[in-house]
Amino acid sequence: MLIEIEKVLLKEKPDIVLVYGDTNSTLAGALAASKLHIKVAHVEAGLRSFDRAMPEEINRVITDHISNILFCPTDTAVMNLKNEGITEGVYNVGDVMVDALQYNKKIAESKSTILQDLNLNPKDFLLATVHRASNTDNKENLTSIVEAFSDAEATIVFPIHPRTRKCLKEYDLWEKILKNTKVIHPVGYLDMLKLESNARKILTDSGGVQKEAYMLGVPCITLRDNTEWVETVEEGWNILAGVNYEKIKKLIKEFEIPKKSRKIFGNGKAAIKISELLER
Repeated sequence: MLIEIEKVLLKEKPDIVLVYGDTNSTLAGALAASKLHIKVAHVEAGLRSFDRAMPEEINRVITDHISNILFCPTDTAVMNLKNEGITEGVYNVGDVMVDALQYNKKIAESKSTILQDLNLNPKDFLLATVHRASNTDNKENLTSIVEAFSDAEATIVFPIHPRTRKCLKEYDLWEKILKNTKVIHPVGYLDMLKLESNARKILTDSGGVQKEAYMLGVPCITLRDNTEWVETVEEGWNILAGVNYEKIKKLIKEFEIPKKSRKIFGNGKAAIKISELLER
């Protein structure tokens, strides 16, 4: 990626390279630009799970420290950067995922037929996603999650990641997961929004799904011991269950959320703010 991105940058000679999130391509784009002395702007800067075993955490930290402009989604992200000595070029613009969700939610409501296709009633099912390597590649962790899903007294809809499918079969858990869980192929964004907004609760190890659950007002049980979206936990809408069988099972039954949520991720104008700041 470094080699190929560098070729594009040398040809195009951009004023700024804009990178988003915490993937390997985010880091590659930031490094390639930095080495060519091109300014880097990072969208979704300042997130920290404080778990260096997560590849995303390494990508976030390095990208932030070589960025010239840092677009943060929350006050907590701004504070994380300040604690690491980064205060210049830092802006809290809100989260672009709010922009995307607000724009696409209405489209999903009118266009997605996923509930009818799966014969589901609103608020009559739980939605689950499991894709993180720390869960899928660890037999003990995945077994614990599967057993909690199997023993839950609820219908669980589970769009399955290819790696998760492979590991379930490898660990002889495939038959067990089918016992009480509606396993489906991965779904597109509009279908996912429809499922999320109509779920009674969401179980996930995804960072993005935790946020979308909060934005949609759906209780979220996170199948991890930490989260980069600490605000969702502090606000009472998200709870960390880890991979503890008893805890997951108990939370499926008992976890309740506050009646109201604050707009901690902004008002859906993050993209406009980012555009204006880049122009300025």
